[in-house]
Amino acid sequence: MPENGTDRETRPDARVRLEMLGIAAVLAVIVLGVFYLLVPPDWVDIPHLFLWTIPSLAIAAGVALAAAQHKLEKGRQAQAEIAHLRELVGCREHERDLAQEELVNRIHSERNLAREKMQFEAQLAAYEKYAAMAQLALGAAHEINNPLLGILSHLELEWKATSDPEKREEIEQCIAGTKRISSTIRGLINYARPGPLQLTKIHVGRLVDDTLSFLRHQPMFRAIKLETRMAHDLPAITADGNQLSQILMNLLLNAAEATSEGGSITIDAHKLKFTEIAVADTGCGIPADILPHVLEPFFTTKRGKGTGLGLSISHAYVRSHGGDIRVESIPGRGTTVHIVLPIRQEGKVTREEEESGDLVIG
Repeated sequence: MPENGTDRETRPDARVRLEMLGIAAVLAVIVLGVFYLLVPPDWVDIPHLFLWTIPSLAIAAGVALAAAQHKLEKGRQAQAEIAHLRELVGCREHERDLAQEELVNRIHSERNLAREKMQFEAQLAAYEKYAAMAQLALGAAHEINNPLLGILSHLELEWKATSDPEKREEIEQCIAGTKRISSTIRGLINYARPGPLQLTKIHVGRLVDDTLSFLRHQPMFRAIKLETRMAHDLPAITADGNQLSQILMNLLLNAAEATSEGGSITIDAHKLKFTEIAVADTGCGIPADILPHVLEPFFTTKRGKGTGLGLSISHAYVRSHGGDIRVESIPGRGTTVHIVLPIRQEGKVTREEEESGDLVIG
């Protein structure tokens, strides 16, 4: 069994006492020997022997006890120094542990700061790119749109003036291309400079039903199952109905293009602190290397079909409402687009309140 602290402290003292008793005995023997050598024989009798021996033994015992006390004091001082050193070592180890912990925390903080710095720099670069794109879009729109309208009008007059089927087909192709250019320019303008919000009270469930009733009979939706999951306690939100309808239209069209026959598209809406609308499909999904770029303007995987502005314009509309848009996708399983919108637009006037003079305060 391990020895306790009291045993460890008393055993050295007992050993020292035994050593001192041995020294006292040796000194007594030495004193007696010296006494018998120096005292004349005729003086040696029992009374004188005791008179000389007892003081000698007392002197020897006193010297031995003094030496023992001195050695005990030195031992206690050594033990106190050892205890102090142990306490000092413990303090130094504790300080070392604290320093290591602080160093680890600083390393984690620096890594977090570096990560946040990279995110902020990426956001700043994206904002600068969007600002440059907006300036380019506005300049190009004004330079191209007016001549394009003249070309389109001339093509329509040419189509009406001719009865040749081949010429009409060529003109129709030109008209389709011109309209596509015009649509791209309108998308650029909407992305670069969205119009002012026309805020009204919007019931998300009713808006979703209206959008689906409009799209349900389109050819691309006929072989796809459309489902809705609306929360019962979903409140009316303050939003621009036209922009919100266009956002849903863009998301549903993208989902339908990615979903094969027999697949499904689900629209889910619920309320937490904000109102969240999710459009999920069971389509082909988006590869991980493409997913970070889907909200960028002019980015599209539909070569020759899409302009790459649908999600970008939707993103701009959502941001103008103070919301956020998030895209999740698993290749081969489908894609889900989450739209988060505030329930009320703080400090903005709705159309009804503009007429009554009331202001929406969140």
